[in-house]
Amino acid sequence: MTRLRSGAVTAVVVMTAVVAGCKSEQTKGSSGPEETGSRGAALAADSLTVKGRAPKTGYSRARFGTAWADTDSNSCDTRDDILKRDLKEVKFTGGACKVSYGLLEPDPYSGRDITYRRGRSQVDIDHVVALSDAWQTGAKYWDPSKRIALANDPLNLLAVDASTNRGKGDGDTATWLPPDKGYRCTYVAAQVAVKKKYGLWVTAAEKTAMKKVLATCPNQQLPTGGNPTKAPERFRAR
Repeated sequence: MTRLRSGAVTAVVVMTAVVAGCKSEQTKGSSGPEETGSRGAALAADSLTVKGRAPKTGYSRARFGTAWADTDSNSCDTRDDILKRDLKEVKFTGGACKVSYGLLEPDPYSGRDITYRRGRSQVDIDHVVALSDAWQTGAKYWDPSKRIALANDPLNLLAVDASTNRGKGDGDTATWLPPDKGYRCTYVAAQVAVKKKYGLWVTAAEKTAMKKVLATCPNQQLPTGGNPTKAPERFRAR
């Protein structure tokens, strides 16, 4: 199981003391965070700050902490937490943490049904707002603890088809949308929610693309939840 180094653990503890959590409200079995919230997604997108992307210089995955850290202290890493949340008919190996089998029905990005088996690469856990994109739109200037929070926040994580996800890369809404058009409003609303929560900015092209998608679903709400089966989210952006 992936563990944080002692320094990163200290950072997370400090962040927990400073930052209040928000209540998780997702219903198990949905493809990602539940679409509930007090403000419409289009209105929230319109309120996001617009700036140009900062250089990618200095970015690495390690800047966001050890991959799949156990930030909720439930002895399971974040990847397995999300697999348990998003897959159906889940089976485990070696206890109640390591997911060995499950069904992604359907994959939110492609709309296809996918079988997950541990050790193969059919399913990825996607950062809805890619960490590289986050780095270039504000995260470069954060404390390490806040970057760890973003990288492991269930609001920003989704089990998806691996091949489709790798075509996304670190694209934002202006450069990539899920092939399944029926999921695009939910996807863009999730990106808006993450950027709003953490104070990340958007490019002009990104905001235009967000508003174009959300114009097709005026009643779309921001997701507010994370993982419904675990502790509430422990981090909110300062």
